[in-house]
Amino acid sequence: MQQKTLKKSTALLRQQEQQLRDAVSLAIEIAQKAGATAEVGVTKSGGLSVSTRLREIENVEFNNDGALGISVYLGQQKGNASTSDLTPDAIKSTVQAALAIAKYTSPDDCTGLADKELIAFDAPDLALYHAAEIEVDHAVQLALETEKAALEHDVRIVNSEGASFNAHTGVRVYGNSHGMLQSYLSSRYSLSCSVIAEHNEQLERDYEYTVARDITQLAQPKWVGEHAAQKAIARLQPQKLATQQAPVIFLNDVATGLISHLAAAISGSSLYRKASFLLDHLGKQVLPDWFDIVERPHLLGQLASTPFDSEGVRTQDMDIIRNGILQTYLLTSYSGRKLGMQSNGHAGGIHNWLVKANSSGKLTALLRQMDRGLLVTEVMGQGVNPVSGDYSRGAAGFWVENGAIQYPVAEITIAGQLPEMLRNIVAVGDDIEHRSNIQTGSILLENMKISGN
Repeated sequence: MQQKTLKKSTALLRQQEQQLRDAVSLAIEIAQKAGATAEVGVTKSGGLSVSTRLREIENVEFNNDGALGISVYLGQQKGNASTSDLTPDAIKSTVQAALAIAKYTSPDDCTGLADKELIAFDAPDLALYHAAEIEVDHAVQLALETEKAALEHDVRIVNSEGASFNAHTGVRVYGNSHGMLQSYLSSRYSLSCSVIAEHNEQLERDYEYTVARDITQLAQPKWVGEHAAQKAIARLQPQKLATQQAPVIFLNDVATGLISHLAAAISGSSLYRKASFLLDHLGKQVLPDWFDIVERPHLLGQLASTPFDSEGVRTQDMDIIRNGILQTYLLTSYSGRKLGMQSNGHAGGIHNWLVKANSSGKLTALLRQMDRGLLVTEVMGQGVNPVSGDYSRGAAGFWVENGAIQYPVAEITIAGQLPEMLRNIVAVGDDIEHRSNIQTGSILLENMKISGN
């Protein structure tokens, strides 16, 4: 019975996919008849979100969202419009609105469709869709089991901010006047929990989550709940630190944020605006000579995989950093033209960056290598200047002595200069964080300023 239900739900999605393809084709046809070139994208998603708190159902929500967006080009003039109404009349009105806007915009010789030779006329199946029939009762049970595991883990867990389960499927369609029309289905499932621990009237919170394209790849509710509880308890009775210089480890999920500053700095939009601390660094050393980052957009079933970017440009494997040297910028059609280069498929972001580890033994090996210093498990605030590279953020984590965690720390600030921080990376662990578009282990930096008491 379940297999029949799964086939039925997939068949309905396929039917919806064809309807969306027809809508995209219609929009392009209307624009072309008006003398314009056009690109049209539509994403439609639906699913179930359930949340519980303190062993009670808090919310059950069914989602069904979607919109069609069109960009038209009259020569070098561009107009945009969107609609959530996909009837033929609404699509026609939306195209007409975009055309009207284009007539009043200033010409820009860098605007226009992506170059035809870059377009993904053939798109590989990346196994991004995995059907799962989830009844509301089962979704609620998953959330309740997760929260129960957290609340019962330790008497110091005194409150809960809730647990949630989400299941969503979607259809993405993109087409343009070059003759491209591609689409694919996707799915995403997640389970999370956030709890509060108390000791001597002092409270700390933390959370854990699991996310995957395939529901069978989610961590078990017990694991999620217990890890949320353990992380909250570990933060109890934090101490402050004296202001000092010391080595710092960014825990893997925090390390993704550090590498994301590199991604922002080499994005074409930052570079042509001259708003990057890595201006004119193509082909230059920006990281240690052992450091490699590759992009793998076609990994099967990965959260950040995609066969083409939001301009229809085919994605492809590429080296980002090789032996510490910057190999490429991250370019869209527009930013590429502004810089005298071509798009390399980064409209919409990055796709599965894999940071090469040079240390084995997970986090414990990095702690031993650092010997004494700060393990950062959370950063907060917006103290990053993308132009100068100044970095100053609030932080929390643990103080380490003799290669072992000693006690939690809070109310501190870590500061440095991003160019120096990147060059001064000592090691990358093999405790890879797979839940991000940047897959990296924990990162050890040689030295940072730590401001405390």
